[in-house]
Amino acid sequence: MVIQKPHHEAQVLYITDQHGSDTGADVTFMDEDGTKFILQSKAKKLDINSKRSCECGPSHINCLTAKEWIKCQLGVWQFNYEKRDIRDKEKHPATFPISLARRCIELFSHQGELVVDPFMGSGTTLLAARDANRNAVGFDIHPDYIVLAKGRLNQESLFTETQQIPIFDDARNIANYLKEESISCIVTSPPYANLLNRERLNKSRRGAERKNEQYKKVEQYSQRQEDLGTLDLDAYSKAMADIFSNLLPLLKKKGHCVINVPDMWWENKRITIHVSVIEALRSVGYELRNTIIWDRTNIVNGIGIFGWPSNYITMGTTFEYLLDFWRPEK
Repeated sequence: MVIQKPHHEAQVLYITDQHGSDTGADVTFMDEDGTKFILQSKAKKLDINSKRSCECGPSHINCLTAKEWIKCQLGVWQFNYEKRDIRDKEKHPATFPISLARRCIELFSHQGELVVDPFMGSGTTLLAARDANRNAVGFDIHPDYIVLAKGRLNQESLFTETQQIPIFDDARNIANYLKEESISCIVTSPPYANLLNRERLNKSRRGAERKNEQYKKVEQYSQRQEDLGTLDLDAYSKAMADIFSNLLPLLKKKGHCVINVPDMWWENKRITIHVSVIEALRSVGYELRNTIIWDRTNIVNGIGIFGWPSNYITMGTTFEYLLDFWRPEK
């Protein structure tokens, strides 16, 4: 892949499907097959539908049947990865399954409505939205992830009248693109403060598995100043509050926001990222509605003994949090 530097500073950027010669765009990406992805300057609201296309009753919060609803009432969820999922940490260090994003989307929106992922990464939320017949917009500051998400979306051949748009811009600028009360559901997994910005020691791995391809690697997304993954926990909490404060007017009243985060260990202390996220969003007007545990025991393997016999520590790789907030009606 060849990445050309921007010709000039642009206020906002988005990705298109144009091909051929350079048209004066800010950034041009070329994939291995020669396809060009062009990022162009744009400074106007997106033309994307946010109205439901189903025939559900006005009081329904989703299109689920009673049987489907019951399955979602359990407070512990398990998912399996499928072939389309990204598990290669060289492509992205922290991904969740398409099935996880789809369950959240189907639980908290209707067909045809708008879903947003402020930290899009590899584009999993956008794929899930397409599967669920929802419109979606994803934002990311890493150009490689824009290309990755666009490539994944281009591989889908199903006919759909919905749009899924990856946008190369900071989550702090989302209000430049979307109208107030246009978002029905936010589904995202933000960076984990600066806790990936260190050499990975794989202490939870067993035997030869410890020195695998991730050993001693720094899996941080980037060292860019605006990257939340470079911030200490206090600065991270403030940045999350600022970003989600700007998102709140864009979210419909009683619209849900689901944030996937783990806790992590640092120098024998539990860093409660999920608590910091809860406090940050509450401070700017969100209400925490549900805490769901993503049980990952079915997808992890090769776990070694950790802390025995003197220091009991639960394995962070075996579970993560799905924090479900909403925008209060008043």
